[in-house]
Amino acid sequence: MKQKHTRSLFALGLIILPLLLALVGPFMAGPAAPRAVSFSSGDGHWLGTDFSGRDVWHQVLLGGRSVVIVAIAATALAYLVAIPLGLAAALTRRTWLEEALMRPLDVVIAVPSLLLVLLVAATLTPGPAGLTVLVGLAAAPDAARVVHAAAVEISSRPAVEALRMQGESWWRTAIGYVARSMRRTLAADAGIRLTGALYLVATAAFLGVGVQPDAADWAVMVDRNRTGLFLQPWAVVVPALLIAALSMGTNLLFDAALQHQTPRKGAAR
Repeated sequence: MKQKHTRSLFALGLIILPLLLALVGPFMAGPAAPRAVSFSSGDGHWLGTDFSGRDVWHQVLLGGRSVVIVAIAATALAYLVAIPLGLAAALTRRTWLEEALMRPLDVVIAVPSLLLVLLVAATLTPGPAGLTVLVGLAAAPDAARVVHAAAVEISSRPAVEALRMQGESWWRTAIGYVARSMRRTLAADAGIRLTGALYLVATAAFLGVGVQPDAADWAVMVDRNRTGLFLQPWAVVVPALLIAALSMGTNLLFDAALQHQTPRKGAAR
């Protein structure tokens, strides 16, 4: 039990700083200071300056919201699409309908998510909202396969057949029983899915998709300041560590939550 609490506290410790900076940072940033010499230290810039002479700490305060909020919104969108689709395919008794719903996803899964985002972005030039939709839809096929696989096993249980014989509605059967029964599977998948969304959003921003080349964004900071890594490393190290801490902490937190929900042996006796 002590080990579980330690893991939870460690995960929260990793997550809380990036989240606070992403959500509260823009309100703490204040007006931008006058630009100084590129990749310099001191002179009131306690993390130094970036490639264009801007204060790195000021950019860190402003740069988390675009990465974090887009990743969280994209993950939520992926499940909004995946859960109804996976449940509909798993609970239907028509094989042709199940195949029609799931087989097109195999085509989308065969295309790497980043390549899919870049191909669409090359023609549409999306902003943050467009990038959210792109990342969410790119993650939806994988999530739908997970939902479908879990729902197929649950839908074969006698309890589901009993609900059907009682004349319960599809909504009550699918959401009230099947979806609730696979919440542990979804919780485990959500940690991986959010980490994947963070990676995809950060990589897209790194490549200039969805944000301006000089935007205050953690991923853009890593890209634009890497040329001065050995002159002023904080402009690259700090945003990179914040993204890594959020990704690692999210997975650890979901793992710890699942362990807390695991019933102890003999508890049912």
